[in-house]
Amino acid sequence: MDEVGRGALAGPVAVGAVLITPDTPAPPHGLADSKVLSTAERENLVAPIRAWAPGAVGYGSVATINRLGIIAALREAGMSALAQLPRVPDLVLLDGIADWLTADDLFTESAVPPVRTIVKGDLTCTVIAAASILAKVERDALMSGLDGAEGYSWNSNKGYGSRSHIEALTRLGPHDHHRTAWKLPGVVHE
Repeated sequence: MDEVGRGALAGPVAVGAVLITPDTPAPPHGLADSKVLSTAERENLVAPIRAWAPGAVGYGSVATINRLGIIAALREAGMSALAQLPRVPDLVLLDGIADWLTADDLFTESAVPPVRTIVKGDLTCTVIAAASILAKVERDALMSGLDGAEGYSWNSNKGYGSRSHIEALTRLGPHDHHRTAWKLPGVVHE
């Protein structure tokens, strides 16, 4: 699993999950961390990834981010992605240093398989790289299609804090898709 959109100012956070088994064939050529691939390279890898192994993308909503925080939203997204897979994995390989999926105090009604965190897993682990690509491509498409995309340049910045996005926040104020619980740049906070 890997997340996309954690540091964005707007839009949901997305978590990609890809399920492999001992019978899964060799991965498609070219898998890498989604951040080092071009948009076209990422998009061209989606079909080969989906042909290689079952994958899913889940979302943690802006409402959850604003109400409960980013960790709760990551867990919401991760649990949604897991629920879409054809079976529960025996182990989740999670990119990063922190296990946000098995937080004890959040959504405790759902069982989570054991988790192993892998620092820079999206660079070193093929299945995490595949999850990263699925999440990035889906979230980018979602952000480009959100209501308000033109005014805030979400087509190009995907909700991250680009110069044009911050200028739009200063000029237009926050949109419903903004993470208003955060201290947004360009917005006067009282």
